[in-house]
Amino acid sequence: MRILGIDPGLQTTGFGVIDVDGQQLRYVASGTISTKHMVGEPLALRLKVLFDGIGEISERYQPDAAAVEIIFVNVNPQSTLMLGQARGACLTALVINRLSVAEYTALQMKQAVAGHGNAAKAQVQEMVKRLLHLPGLPGADAADALGIAITHAHVGRSLARLGDAVKRGAGASYRQGRTR
Repeated sequence: MRILGIDPGLQTTGFGVIDVDGQQLRYVASGTISTKHMVGEPLALRLKVLFDGIGEISERYQPDAAAVEIIFVNVNPQSTLMLGQARGACLTALVINRLSVAEYTALQMKQAVAGHGNAAKAQVQEMVKRLLHLPGLPGADAADALGIAITHAHVGRSLARLGDAVKRGAGASYRQGRTR
């Protein structure tokens, strides 16, 4: 399974692509889509750059699924609104490319990658480097995107095991309101 992770941002959106084969994670690609050079341009043009960039990445790497970081409110409401629009452009590009999209918080990603939700950016970068056997540290935005993809790989395996257990009848007594 190939997973595309996205760390949305209006100035810099990180992306990371990994392949998952059982317990094995393999790095495919990562990087950023930047609109920093467009500060002062209309918001719609910057959103189009993000939308087109995610579309190109999806077309090039042909992921089977995508995962996007959920963004919470910042101190500045205007910044939060613009960030939400950037996230919306990314989500729309993924859906148009017929990808299923999972969403995870930064806390969930940090717990999955570093083992605790208070991990600093540098810790996330180091753990992503180790988990994917990279020769060097990925950039912060790319590391977060790879972390989101890794989180989806871990959660996806857990959900698959849970689904298999339900199919085998494990937990059937819970559905009937009693325990064993």
